[in-house]
Amino acid sequence: MDALALQESLRERRQADAIPDVLLLLEHPPVYTRGRRTSEAELPFGADWYARQGIDIVDVDRGGKLTYHGPGQLVGYPIVKLGPIVEFLRVMEGAIVAALAREGIEARGADDRPTGVWVGERKIASLGIHVQRRVSTHGFAVNVENDLTPFRWIVPCGLAGVEMTSVARESGQADRMDCFRKRIAFAFAQALGLRQRLVSRERLEQAHGALVGS
Repeated sequence: MDALALQESLRERRQADAIPDVLLLLEHPPVYTRGRRTSEAELPFGADWYARQGIDIVDVDRGGKLTYHGPGQLVGYPIVKLGPIVEFLRVMEGAIVAALAREGIEARGADDRPTGVWVGERKIASLGIHVQRRVSTHGFAVNVENDLTPFRWIVPCGLAGVEMTSVARESGQADRMDCFRKRIAFAFAQALGLRQRLVSRERLEQAHGALVGS
């Protein structure tokens, strides 16, 4: 089951209070995702050129503009029952900032900038959600140890000239994904005031399949 279909199914069950809040953490194959406000100018080389680079282009229903996902980038999809949306975006930013601090990286949320997390003038994480009946899908993407080159081929997040960075680049350390995934999970649970319970992909799919079939 792909990530979007899983999100939608989990969202329906969260709306019905059949499950608690869930945070999916995963990596994607190379793909550009276009949010609802993406313009064609953000993909200056055209779809055929990107296809030759091995990067798909997918339209999604989240807010925001164009971004890149790929191996080595940690993507988080919170399926969460929300109060105020802007407050939730700030909560996500704060959780990412806290996890980065554990890596020795001083970062900050959007403040007066577009939504996201920044290290100085460099962007390390992007955010974009979709909310239906008070439950969120989509979420955030943190550059951990991914190749940053594909960002240079687009206008990321609609921000011309923005420099993207990563945990590996800022910390000077490699092989940070496993550790950083745990840091994000812990920081996100703390930010929402929840007790963390880690569930493997296999267990989630087993439970998901059983519930869908019931």
